[in-house]
Amino acid sequence: MATALTTQVCRTLGISTPIVQAPIGSAATAELAAAVSRAGGLGTLALTWVTPQEAARRIRSTRRLTDRPFGVNLVLDFPVDHVLSACLDEGVPVLSTFWGDPASVHERVHAAGALHLHTVGSTEEARRAVDAGVDVIVAQGWEAGGHVRGQVATMALVPAVVDAVHPVPVIAAGGIGDGRGLAAALALGAQAGWLGTRFLNALEANTHETYRARVQRATESDTVYTRCFDGGWPDAPHRALRNPTITAWERAGRPGSPHRPGEGEVVATTPDGRSHLRYDDMIPTADASGDLDAMALYAGQITGLVTRPASAADIVTTIAAQAAGILGSGLPGPCHEGRSTAN
Repeated sequence: MATALTTQVCRTLGISTPIVQAPIGSAATAELAAAVSRAGGLGTLALTWVTPQEAARRIRSTRRLTDRPFGVNLVLDFPVDHVLSACLDEGVPVLSTFWGDPASVHERVHAAGALHLHTVGSTEEARRAVDAGVDVIVAQGWEAGGHVRGQVATMALVPAVVDAVHPVPVIAAGGIGDGRGLAAALALGAQAGWLGTRFLNALEANTHETYRARVQRATESDTVYTRCFDGGWPDAPHRALRNPTITAWERAGRPGSPHRPGEGEVVATTPDGRSHLRYDDMIPTADASGDLDAMALYAGQITGLVTRPASAADIVTTIAAQAAGILGSGLPGPCHEGRSTAN
């Protein structure tokens, strides 16, 4: 059902609310993606580092939980050919890509009948993606949590990309944590908001309570743009909460591997028998144990707006209602979340 916020990209994606759940790595679950989609947004699965069989299982699990459209995300810096085949064989309606060259997969995505989204960090990259045939551009500002493609802030990047690729629709990513941010993104010419950090605290997300608590306590100045957690994804800058690993590495002068403090130390384990090293790009999932505060705590600069957990549906509906009120009245409204004192 269309709402006052329904944009052209919403109609293209088959959603009613211009909110897309970012592919937040291991925190993304079938339950999260399905809940976002049921609420009117677009849920997303992050499938780059799973087997084709596991990708198919997660897609089918999501489909059992919702009959609404949802997407999957693949990072093109990695060998994703077989996982891509599995996703397309399962008939996913939306496939988003990141890093790498979208032209390398675009023909296969379109041949399978799926829509192709690609995340960029500059107007130059956006133009190349459009030339490759991408259907929707995701313009990711420097404020974003997790891996960050460019170094331009959302406020400057989004309108520049909108102008550069018109009439191809643009989704804004980075620095959007509530309805005020979504309304601002729409005012800049984007047709939807792409939210990651806010969904880390969704009840359906696979995030450890320690991680949730750190995000809830953080302010907008507690994140670091860094290359610290490069184990598993080298040469990819990212934004994460400052923690003992980052602090020790910076005090040592930011040395390269294998000369970093605590290099090779196991800081956490998971029941599947995996050990996670200090500089790995792994987040604390719900089943992890160990020194979780030493792991990669990806988060964007909107952390000061994320103060308590909520269901994915509540996140979507609350943000949408606030954005609609702002755009309808022309005046900013309060967030209504309030900072929690019990984290």
